[in-house]
Amino acid sequence: MSEPLIVLEKLRREFPAGEGVLTVLNDIDLTIEAGEMVAIVGASGSGKSTLMNILGCLARPTSGSYRIAGRETASLEPDELAALRREHFGFIFQRYHLLAELTALGNVEIPAIYAGWEAGARRERAAELLTRLGMAERMDHRPGQLSGGQQQRVSIARALMNGADLILADEPTGALDSTSGEEVLRILEELHAGGKTIIIVTHDPNVAARAERIIEFSDGRIISDRRTDKPAPAPAARPERTGQQALDAARSRSWSAALMRFQEAFRMALLAMKAHKLRTFLTMLGIIIGIASVVAVVALGEGSRRQVLQNISSLGTNTLEVFPGKDFGDARSGKITTLVINDAHALARQPYVAAVTPTVSTSKTLRFGPKEATALVNGVGEQYFDARGTRLIAGRLFGPQAVHDLEQVAVIDENTSKTLFADFEGDPIGQVILVGNVPSRVIGIAAPQQGGFGGSQNLSVFMPYTTVQARILGNSILRSITVRVHDDTDTALAEQAVTDVLLQRHGVKDFFILNTDDIRKTITATTETLTLLIAAIALISLLVGGIGVMNIMLVSVSERVAEIGVRMAVGARRSDILQQFLTEAVLVCLIGGVLGIALALSFGYLFEYAGSDFKLIYSMSSIVVAFVSSSIIGGLFGFLPARSASMLDPVEALTRH
Repeated sequence: MSEPLIVLEKLRREFPAGEGVLTVLNDIDLTIEAGEMVAIVGASGSGKSTLMNILGCLARPTSGSYRIAGRETASLEPDELAALRREHFGFIFQRYHLLAELTALGNVEIPAIYAGWEAGARRERAAELLTRLGMAERMDHRPGQLSGGQQQRVSIARALMNGADLILADEPTGALDSTSGEEVLRILEELHAGGKTIIIVTHDPNVAARAERIIEFSDGRIISDRRTDKPAPAPAARPERTGQQALDAARSRSWSAALMRFQEAFRMALLAMKAHKLRTFLTMLGIIIGIASVVAVVALGEGSRRQVLQNISSLGTNTLEVFPGKDFGDARSGKITTLVINDAHALARQPYVAAVTPTVSTSKTLRFGPKEATALVNGVGEQYFDARGTRLIAGRLFGPQAVHDLEQVAVIDENTSKTLFADFEGDPIGQVILVGNVPSRVIGIAAPQQGGFGGSQNLSVFMPYTTVQARILGNSILRSITVRVHDDTDTALAEQAVTDVLLQRHGVKDFFILNTDDIRKTITATTETLTLLIAAIALISLLVGGIGVMNIMLVSVSERVAEIGVRMAVGARRSDILQQFLTEAVLVCLIGGVLGIALALSFGYLFEYAGSDFKLIYSMSSIVVAFVSSSIIGGLFGFLPARSASMLDPVEALTRH
């Protein structure tokens, strides 16, 4: 003889009540065979609904034994109980508990999604059930568009979706009119005739009379267990799968089942976001601002760094400039004449030196026709332009022959060209200008550059230093020597080597060296520090956005407790609930991240559109990091609300509205 489907022995359920306990079920002994149609009746508070929740594995007894198909439920983990609900039970609720965002077809499909059915198979099965229940024309309607009786039919179809052999109906006609109620009872009788075990909880004696066995409860005890005169249908074969086999089948599903559950979580996340558009946008706003701030600040910092390096490069890259005296403030520096051309020649022979140029300078008046202007006249060697990274706009630069022959040629900068030749319609190249009293032919025009710590708006003329010394200054004293070191040479080591060479030649340190690389390092370090500071502020705003996500998700969980209860009742694992709310949090942050990146890029475009020479330099790595950060924030700050949802008790969730 086979074991009964349900066996209860000494089953108790107690709840805390003040300093004591309230006993709702008191040592219940009950056996129900497979294929029976049982009605559980009793007054409100008698314990019948509590018993129904325990039978459906929605709640656990305080003590005693509950075996379903031979399995002791007390030893089962939450996910094992979920497998039983998913594969073994079908629930029909008094309030229907349909998900408002889904259609009738979508509601019926939910148990099959958690059971790992293929999309086509579950859709076909759901449509077949709804058609059988007279809902063929209403499959695409949402619950709000259905009558009470139609909603209950959808609930019945959902209960049958996974082929459950045990149907638990809690007041299935309680919220229906007499006609709809009669139709629901007829459907339950048909299911019973088809071999299903039906357990109905009701307070209506007319509903109970439709069953073949009536169990009456009072004060947590069974006071009556009798059979009605209704003839029982022919015994149906026991279901082939027990609870354990159902669980094993669920575990044997392929990775595609997990993918389908993720798709369901993703779909529900989109529906929830769509249903609360304003709240979702406000939740995203913190993430949008945070991500936009981080990306824009990094772009601003990189743009600043490149601008600084570009400005410094006009001073000469990897250059050392040797001046007479002990420092810039040395009053005796003008009297020191030991810095000579042979020092430049000696330095040019060093292996670490890429270019060397002696320099002299003076201020003179330039004249061309009626135009005149004061300019800085720089006497330089042919390697000066290489050492200082001069960019030629027109014409040519002078070479070593011009230096050797004291040629009266000049390379002027763009500012000088615009000043002297403003009204001249011809080509400035080849024209003769007066530098002081020395006529010089213009052979080239160079882009403006920094000549030290001055502005780039100064007028500058570059001539062979030999020409300036002999024809303008009348002495051979050098103002400085500019040394460009090879790119693969450490400028600090090169500075020390130059010092050693000049000390050996002079016998005393009557010079000092300006290392432009030190300036570059100092300024870029300062720029990076400021960028880091602003980025830290932006990260704080991103953190605040994450906390906002967590708060809103906690609100979302509290609003959707009933939905969570329904999903658990039809077989959702805790991991499924966790995944659903975590997916929603991550999705909110990801969309916020994309919008934040778009906002940052728009800011750069507007900055450029405004006509500023300064440009934000966006880094793909910073954009990727920002995007990844937004998903991590969604995961971190969404985990607590999602875990809170997954840990809800199914019965508590179903009773909250």
